[in-house]
Order: sequence, then C-alpha cells, then structure tokens
Amino acid sequence: AINHGAGFGAGGACALIALMSPSASLPVPATRFPRVALVGRQGSPGIAEPLSRLASFLAVLGHDVVIEAETARVTSLAGFPTAPPEALGARADVAIVVGGDGTMLSIARRLAPLDVPLIGINQGRLGFLTDIPITRMEETLAAMLSGRYVEERRTLLATEVIRADGSREAGYALNDVVLHRGGGGTMIDCAVEIDGRFVYAMRADGIIVATPTGSTAYALSAGGPILDPQVPAFALVPVAPHALTHRPIAVADTATIALTLERGRDAALHCDAQAHFPLAE
Repeated sequence: AINHGAGFGAGGACALIALMSPSASLPVPATRFPRVALVGRQGSPGIAEPLSRLASFLAVLGHDVVIEAETARVTSLAGFPTAPPEALGARADVAIVVGGDGTMLSIARRLAPLDVPLIGINQGRLGFLTDIPITRMEETLAAMLSGRYVEERRTLLATEVIRADGSREAGYALNDVVLHRGGGGTMIDCAVEIDGRFVYAMRADGIIVATPTGSTAYALSAGGPILDPQVPAFALVPVAPHALTHRPIAVADTATIALTLERGRDAALHCDAQAHFPLAE
C-alpha cells in the first residue's frame, strides 16, 4: 500500500532476510525461493568474480537464476537470463544484493512495490543492511535458501515534492528524507506540519525524516534517537538548529509530515542521499 500525502507519509515496506541462528526456536518457514535474482554493485572493481561464483553456486543448488539487467551489462556475465528491476517481480522470488548498503538502498526502493524480499552480501566498507560477509556467502546462503531464515519488513517513506506551479515529483526512501541547505552556507527557514497541524517553524541547516532503518545513519550523527525496526515510528531530527528548543522527536509512521521551504537559496531534498530534488522557496 502506497500513500502519497502532501509531504512525506508511510509508503509501504520492503522485506530483508537474515540467517536464523542455530539456537533460534522460531518455526522454520518452508523454502519459497526457487527463482533468485542477482544484483551487483555498479562500478565496483572485481564484482564480476563473486557474482559469477554465486550464480554458478545457485544453479548447482537447483535455483533458476536471473541477473538484473544493468548488473549483467557492467559485469558481462553470460549464460543466465537478464531482466530490468521493474520486471523482477515476475521473474524472481528473492533478490540477492552483492555490494554495500548504498546498493541495497537503491534496489530496495525499486523492488519494494513488487514485494521481492532482499538478502544482502557485503562487498562494501560497512554493512548494516548487507551483513553477510562475501567470504562466507555460499555456506550462509545454502542455509538460508533451505529454510533457515527470518524475515523483517522495513518501513519506506513515500515522498512527494509539490511545487508552486502545481507540478509534482515523487520518490521513496528506506533510510531517510533530508531537507538541506545548499552550497551557499546559509541556513534555511522551514515550517513543519504533521497530519495537517502546524508543529513549528525552524531555522537550521536542515531537517531529517528517518525511518527506523535510517535512524542509525545520518540521523544518528545529527543527534537523533536509535529506533528499533519494530517500532512503528519516524524520527524528525533537526540539523544544527538555531534554537535551543528544537529537539529530535518521534512520530507515528502513519503520519503525513509536510515540510515547507520558506526561505533558503539552493536548498534541496534528498532521498537516501541518492535521489535529489532541487527546491525553491
């Protein structure tokens, strides 16, 4: 379910899958991943070798493997069918992402509406979402694909930029949506409303709206709270506010949060630091 409100609102969810510990007492779900999609970090040196190794390993286990189209193009993997992200919902039961958290964020926004769960293999520097080491990917995936896994659903933010001329642009965020000042170095003035009710006007470098997944990212470095993924909340975290009274707050993840840029040149809105929308007052 996707809700485009006048600002930011709850926008659905993506599913992340992790290995179940040997001592876990949770019921083991039936295996449901006969078709597996592979997605690799673009432009990463050496990404072709682990992807090729992984594709062959999965094929030996009896899985039908499909390679995300751009991944296939940049790695020249041959011998497997390819499909663009928007077609993976009909071609795959799970997607395995080899890369870093940035790769996971990028593909999660595209696959979440298709309800394709994700498994992350860490080829980056830091892996909060891609937490399986590449050196142990075969043994870990063999256990998970045979049924030893747990699934977490993570909230997404649905974002809509509404301009003065009535035009609209939309995007999604798994980590956070950030309204931030431009390169000129001056603060911005913005107004915040929650479910149509005015909350405050603020002068600051910006404001972060973070999901529980994103509460350990930029929002954490700006002094925001860490939210357990099971807590149904968003965190609103001011960035360098010019007041002592503007503190981070948590609101229900069913809320529609509207931010209005009242003053500030070169300001922009960023979704997961990957989708960018220049703003006008």
